[in-house]
This record gives sequence, structure tokens and C-alpha cells, in this order.
Amino acid sequence: MGDVTTSGKAEMPDDTDLNPAEQTSSTSDAPEAEQTKTSPAEPLLQLALKDLQARRDALDQEIQDLTQRKQQLEAELKASFAGQSDAIARRVKGFQEYLGGALQDLVQSVESLELVVQPLVVQPSPLDQLDQQAASSQASSDAPIAAAVAVADTFKPDARLIRDALERFQQQPDVYADPWNLRRSIDARDIGLLEDWFFNQGGRGAQPSRGTRPRNILVSAALIAIVGELYGEQFQCLVLAGGPERLGEWRRGLQDALGLGREDFGPNSGIVLFERPEALVERADRLEERGEVPLILIDAAERTIEIPVLQFPLWLAFAAGPSERFEDDDFL
Repeated sequence: MGDVTTSGKAEMPDDTDLNPAEQTSSTSDAPEAEQTKTSPAEPLLQLALKDLQARRDALDQEIQDLTQRKQQLEAELKASFAGQSDAIARRVKGFQEYLGGALQDLVQSVESLELVVQPLVVQPSPLDQLDQQAASSQASSDAPIAAAVAVADTFKPDARLIRDALERFQQQPDVYADPWNLRRSIDARDIGLLEDWFFNQGGRGAQPSRGTRPRNILVSAALIAIVGELYGEQFQCLVLAGGPERLGEWRRGLQDALGLGREDFGPNSGIVLFERPEALVERADRLEERGEVPLILIDAAERTIEIPVLQFPLWLAFAAGPSERFEDDDFL
């Protein structure tokens, strides 16, 4: 019995009895097993990193887009504010220029006012009165004839030019003529009216109306064309019509007959329209002070002529006939 037990113990191997080579092989196989277990997680990690990198790139691109949009909005806001500021500045500048011109005209008007000094009246003696009566009676017989001759000779040096222009105005109208030249034609009655005004009245006087305002405007356009040839840019036409409707009709008629534009009507242009005679007289005085010649045209609806108008060298007033009636008179 004892021998069997002893032999049985001798047959069972012990772990310590293993040789060193077997122990080394067993320990080296363990890391390979661990590496085999961790290798399937690496692709998932790479995919997660790629996904995070893509999200980061998208966020960076979105930040760049928002930054550019912000800069664009700021630039537009600055441009819009600058444009509004520039428009406001132009309006203020225009109003400043208008106000400065109006104040300058007002200053010139005040400077042109003359204070009337009351003259010292000295009572003449009876002998002086007798001498004056004798001298006046002798000169009165010669004065009308001399005055008439002097007035009639005003346009005598330019008679040939005036008659050639009147003859040309009777021909076919030249609708493509240069501005300030008559583009319409006038008849023999209009020619007679202008000849009487030039050669008998010497450019100062009233003439019977041609029956309608458009016809009077056509005659006035012919007169403006002739005076423009005589005086060039040294004359300015002043029209007195006494109402916006009448002045509008004068503007349209002269534009059509002379080929003018809206820029030709104004304080510093060739034709100025007036509703009040006082303003017209003031303007004519300024023109004469600058050595220019005012041509005054008075509408037939004006029933009276202011005395200061008679002092100027060139004026034409249309006198309405007893049966002549203007439509705008119904609104007065």
C-alpha cells in the first residue's frame, strides 16, 4: 500500500517542474492575445476623430461666413448713413445759397432806394413869371415837332435791318430756327403795328391789341427777335401780366414762338415775368445801372400803366379794345 501511494505522487507533474523555455512561451503568448483583443477599437476611434474634425471645419467656415457678413453689414450701414448725410448736406447748402441770394437782392434793393429830399421852393417874382410864360409860349410851338423827330429817329440807323427782319417774318415759318429767332410767321397787320412802334413811336408807346393774347404774344416774340439782333445780350425782356394764368400763357407762347426752354425764364435769364409793376420797375432800374437795355411788354389785361414805366426807353403796352374781353377777367 505504501508503495503505491508513493509511486502515484511521483507520476503527477508540478508546475515548478516546467522548463524555462515553456514558461517563456507561455508568457509571450499573453500580450499577443491582449493586442488581438484591442485592435478592433482603433477604426471606431479614427471615425470619431474624423467626424469631430469635420464638425470643427464646418464651425470654422460658418464663423468665417458670419464674420464676412458682419463686415458687409457694417460697410452698408456706414455707406447708407454717409449717403443720407451727403443728401442732407446738399439740401442745406442749396437752401443756404438761396437764402444768401435772396438777402443779397434785398440788400441791393435797400441800397437802390433814394431818400427824397424836399426841395426848397422859392416864389418867383412877377417879372420872372412873365419872362417864363413868353419863353414857354415860343418854345411850345417847336417842341412837339422836335420831340417827334427825335423819337422817330431812334431806330433810323437800324431801319434796314428791322425792315429785312419784318419781311423775313412774313415768309414761311422756320420751325428749326435757332433759339431767340422767330419760328412762326406774322401777317401784314402785325408788320404795320411793329413798323409804327419802331419808326413812329421810337420804341415807346401803346399799340392796339390784336384781339387775343396768343396773337399779342406772337407779335411780342417778333419784337424780341429784332431787339435781340440789335442789342444782343445787353437787353432783357420784362413781361407784366398781373396773374399766374396770364404769365403761364406768356411763357408757353414765347417758348413756342422763339424756341426757348425753361432756363431762359428767370431773374438772370433773357425773359423775366412779373405780376406787380413795382418789381418790374425795380428790375428795369438795375438793368439800366449796369448799362443794359430793358424791353418792357405789358399785357392787354393791364388796364393802367404805372408812370415810372414811362421813363424807360423801350416799352410796348397792348391796349384792349372796347369789345375785347379776356377769359381770366371773369375770375377777378
